[in-house]
Parts: sequence; C-alpha cells; structure tokens
Amino acid sequence: MGKRNPNGYGSVTKLKGNRTKPWIAKITIYDQDGRAKQSPIGYAETEEKANILLAQYNNNPWEIDREKVTLAVLYQRWAKIKMPKLSAANQTSLKAAYKHCSKYYGKKYRSIKSYHMQDCIDSCGRGVSTQTNIRNLFSHLDKFAFEIDLIDKMYSQITTVPPAPETRKSPFAKEEIISLWEIQDKPWVDTVLIYLYTGFRLNELLGMKCDQVSLEENYLLGGSKSENGKNRIVPIHPRIRSLIERRMGQGSPYLITLEGKKLTKAKYYPLWNEAMKAIGASHTPHEARHTFRSLLDSAGGNKKCIDMLMGHKSADVGLRTYTHKTMEELRDTIALLK
Repeated sequence: MGKRNPNGYGSVTKLKGNRTKPWIAKITIYDQDGRAKQSPIGYAETEEKANILLAQYNNNPWEIDREKVTLAVLYQRWAKIKMPKLSAANQTSLKAAYKHCSKYYGKKYRSIKSYHMQDCIDSCGRGVSTQTNIRNLFSHLDKFAFEIDLIDKMYSQITTVPPAPETRKSPFAKEEIISLWEIQDKPWVDTVLIYLYTGFRLNELLGMKCDQVSLEENYLLGGSKSENGKNRIVPIHPRIRSLIERRMGQGSPYLITLEGKKLTKAKYYPLWNEAMKAIGASHTPHEARHTFRSLLDSAGGNKKCIDMLMGHKSADVGLRTYTHKTMEELRDTIALLK
C-alpha cells in the first residue's frame, strides 16, 4: 500500500489506455459554487515523474501554470503562508469574508477585475463591517498575487466601501439611572449599573475574572484594545460595591456569569435588553460607557483621570504609573458620580 499524501497535497493516478504520458498529477480546486473537484496540473511518463510534478507544485505552485490559478487556489495558498501572521480576530473576519466570494471561487485570478471584487462587496447583503472585510481580503490576495508575479495590477485598490453610518450615542438620562436603582434586585439590572459606574467596554467586563477585583484595595483591574486601555485601574464606586460583592460570592472564576459560565456578547445582549425593557429604555452597553464619561465631564472631573479611567490616550498621560497620589485622584474622580 503506497504512502498517503497529506490533505490538500494532491494525488497521482494512472489513466487507462495506451498513452505516452499515462500518469496524471492532480490537485483539489473549488468551482464557483464552492464544490471541490480534481484539476490536473500535468502529465508524465512514469509515476515517479508525476510525483515530482506534484512536489514542484506544492513547493511553488506558480511555476506550473499561472493561468490555472483560480481565486480558490490562491486563497488556499495565501491562507497557508500569509494568514497565520495575522491576528486571530483578523483571520476570523477574513475567513468569513471569503464565503461571500463563492461565485468566483473557480475563476482564474488573473481574470478577476475590480468589478468582480466590487460585486462581492455590493452583493454580500451585510453591513459596512463585512463589506470592508471583503475589500481587505482582496487587498491581501492582490498583494500576495503581485508578490509572486501572478498579476500586474492590484484591482482591489480601486474598490470602494460606503462610509460607516454615523452612530448616535444617547447617554442614560438621570431619571433612567434612578429607575435602575429602584429595581436593582431584578435580574441583570446590577450589571447595567456596574457598566454605568465603571465605564468598561462590553467585552472588558464580560471577560473580567474575580481575581481582577480587589475588594481590599477597592478597585477593578481590566481593559483591552490598546496599550492605554490594558490593565487599567478603576476604583469601585461605593454604590456598586455591594453589587460586585454579590457577584464575587457566586463562586465562579468570572465576575459576570450565566449559570456559572462566562457570558458571550450574543448571550448577554438579550439579558441587557430585558433590563432596558424594565425601565422603558433602549440603550446599548456602549452608551453606558458614554454616559460614564459624560457624567464625569459634566461634574468637572480631571481630564487626565477621566482618560485613565476610560483607557484613552491623553496628552496629559505619559507612562501609566499608579502612584498613591494617582489612586487618590482616580477615587476622587469616581466619587463625582452621584
């Protein structure tokens, strides 16, 4: 029994009948519907020579026949060589974007023009974020194809994506915050109040572990997104301390959980919306963060301290060092939330 080639490597088979070159080397490509099929890359007199053809293709597929490199073949090669160098989040976005290009999977990449790429962007039926990801994918593929001399022009550069719609941030009204305190014992209302009094982003608080909470020093340690946002300290406001203590007492590694398990954004949004429904509002978690900043600004909070609490870069904030004086200033700023 011969040695089995690894997945995606290709195969060598012998054709029937009397032929000068009966051995065929084949690779897997995908048609315009995304279905896998075998495509020949060359013929040989012997099995050994056919295997050499296959090995040459896997070492450098572009030396075989550039005219046969389809979008699917290019993507697979790019995904193997270039994609691992990107962040996990970027990889996920680009993989999802590739699914919206299925009608051109089987089209030779050298024949793909800007209007084909634009068609994928315009017909995806998704928002600006997905459209931008599709454009970014073609930009990556173009750069890779140009690097290996597959194309002479990078058509992705002249594709367009509509501008992102303006987002209207509506802060919580004073009366809405009072209403939340009046029903603080209702399910998940406490989490809304914690967001309002800490200014953390949605994922930052959902991903916060109990060991990031210091009840002794009375602060939360968390953050993400940038160097200024990571590992930032937010003092615990006296009004939400009992809410946090109650969450800490649930025995889970994470501060906010559902049945002892970490919450995803998708699972948390319905719980948040129930709390909003209870006070007749329709705010988002990001608007709680916006409210936090707005209230501190209105109360005359120190700009440097507000930027530190928000995790924003500030001209007044150099290397973040949490000295005793800084901690006192942050606590004084948080105390401005009445």
